[in-house]
Amino acid sequence: MRFRQDWVIAENAASFFFPDHTWTSLSEVRLNDRDGVSAGNIDIVLVAYAAGGHIIDFGALEVQAVYVSGNVRQPFERYLRDTPAYLADAQLSNTTLRPRADYLSSSRKRLVPQLIYKGSILKAWNKKQAVALHKNFFATLPLLEQVPAEAADMAWLIYDLQRDLEHNIYRLTLTQMVYTQFKPALDQITTPVPGEMTEFLGRLQGKLDEKRDEENTPPDAFSLDQLL
Repeated sequence: MRFRQDWVIAENAASFFFPDHTWTSLSEVRLNDRDGVSAGNIDIVLVAYAAGGHIIDFGALEVQAVYVSGNVRQPFERYLRDTPAYLADAQLSNTTLRPRADYLSSSRKRLVPQLIYKGSILKAWNKKQAVALHKNFFATLPLLEQVPAEAADMAWLIYDLQRDLEHNIYRLTLTQMVYTQFKPALDQITTPVPGEMTEFLGRLQGKLDEKRDEENTPPDAFSLDQLL
């Protein structure tokens, strides 16, 4: 995902943060907690300022791309050797050769910690936040409780790459803006929906049965003839 194409993500976030002010964007701004310990860098801070350059407001925009699993080098080398054959090989989609989007790691290992540490500080300051991510990634998140834009302190900017047939290129396109409150959205993302306990008990029973079978199986005994 070319999230920085034409800086549409900044324009979309600014329309949520402060639509009536002059603004600019600042990248990779460090955020500290009360003790001066870094909570991480904010990907993009949008700053609204007055005519003299005095800051009057700001909002934080995080860009969340998706991790991949699988081998990257081998399919790329094959693509370079024979691009038409590579693109025509539908079997690649069912093999470990082709990299796959790892949405679970992207949410649990990256997005959630960012929301907890950086997002909680921004929420305490009563500052708006936005997250830019691909539509397929957003589709893997729990269904978030939406609120009207004027009641939201968080916006989810959902993008896709759509083909421009006239110029034969793909353009980063905003497909949806979802408005939420920070705390309910964080709770929904970080709280798993429990399954049936009977399924877990069944797994426990299976492991217990395997362990008991192993304990009750006598060790292999060799006869004197076998030993000699």
